Amino acid sequence: MSKENERQIKGHKDLEVWKKGIDFVESIYKVTAQFPKEEIYGLTSQMRRAAVSIPSNIAEGAARNGKKEFVQFLYIALGSLSELETQIIIAKRLAYFHDIDSLLLECSTIKKLLNGLIISLTKNIH
Repeated sequence: MSKENERQIKGHKDLEVWKKGIDFVESIYKVTAQFPKEEIYGLTSQMRRAAVSIPSNIAEGAARNGKKEFVQFLYIALGSLSELETQIIIAKRLAYFHDIDSLLLECSTIKKLLNGLIISLTKNIH
């Protein structure tokens, strides 16, 4: 079986980027649980939605029929990741938490994985 066929039958739950995305959601929920209660409908909610959007868009894209659609959803996941990275920095500046290094490292890792998958998928798209 060729690598291309292998990639097509591989489900989203087998993708390392999806797994890291799920782990990241958990990290964000734990961090935001400590935010002030008045942020429950503000930054807490926005950060959680952006975090959930990352693996959700990877999963939705993987379920689509073609590579072009998958790549489109990976770009949406990348946008959500950038949004979340910005919100992490804002939360730190508001002193909602201080140690953002591990979260920014998770962002960086997921960004590299998303970009790598996008490059891999777009190599043979005409």
